[in-house]
Amino acid sequence: MREQIIALAKKCDADIVGFAPADRFEKKDPVFRLFPGVKTVIGLGFRVLRGIYRGVEEGTTYYQYTTMGVENLEETVMPMALLRVSNLIEQEGYIALPQRKSPLIVEGENETNPEMQYSDVYRGVTKEVQLDFLGCAVKCGLGERSMIGSLLTPEYGPFIRYCFILTDMELEATPMLTPSLCDGCGECIKACHGGAIDDTGKLNSWQCAVYYSGANGTKNPFMPPEAFPDYPAETRMDIINGRARFDAESAKDVLDQIYFYPPAKHFYRTSICGRACDRACYIHLEAKGVLTKKFNHPFREKPDWQLSTRQFETGKRED
Repeated sequence: MREQIIALAKKCDADIVGFAPADRFEKKDPVFRLFPGVKTVIGLGFRVLRGIYRGVEEGTTYYQYTTMGVENLEETVMPMALLRVSNLIEQEGYIALPQRKSPLIVEGENETNPEMQYSDVYRGVTKEVQLDFLGCAVKCGLGERSMIGSLLTPEYGPFIRYCFILTDMELEATPMLTPSLCDGCGECIKACHGGAIDDTGKLNSWQCAVYYSGANGTKNPFMPPEAFPDYPAETRMDIINGRARFDAESAKDVLDQIYFYPPAKHFYRTSICGRACDRACYIHLEAKGVLTKKFNHPFREKPDWQLSTRQFETGKRED
């Protein structure tokens, strides 16, 4: 049955499949609140195509990361795989409870999800409402935790999204990985367009939201020269250069003014940063030669590009 689950999951586009027995979880873990009879947690990992990040890496196309790398995976591919595998399990007489992460739920009272419109997010939701997704991924042997709290897999580094099935079927466990990928290099921290991650790896989600959406003019080819006209000149240039610091209220004000890129008209906010932190991490891991999935050419083939801020100072677009 375990092999049937793996085969079906991969047929449904899962790239990594892992199994965690219930005894890997503490009794207070949400898995037992959600399904007291759980015996196995099945983890399904889906790579975000390397090519999807190339548009942002080259500064040529931005829709594809959000629409194909985030929304279509989370809203179409992953739910279909969860349902297909869950159906297989229930055909055998066992219970299957599919679990996908709600992007609109955040635990902190004063946090947000950069991938979502801030006004849609539900804050201060207790941990028991949904799984500890990163913790489950690690326990299922999908990958390891990075210094900034992302999942790193041996195959695809941070280019991965994941979901789970809770079942009362007992299945052979996948070994947990011995951490070996994240070496604390800090490239992810340095790469952020808005300095949203501190030296300890802690993320300021509002800071991240502002620059995820494209407030840094040196990395946003769609920002007009007259952007953010209502701010004092010094504050305005701090925003555009990625130096400004934001709390919830100041971040909302800037986010409401970011209409530079034609809206994708989808549920998720269009990403202009294209997860610069993840790309920097991937580039570092690839250069070290530790990723098992190999490609014919390195992901970054030339120096990282940056636009001049002169046009924002003069108010005239430069070619």
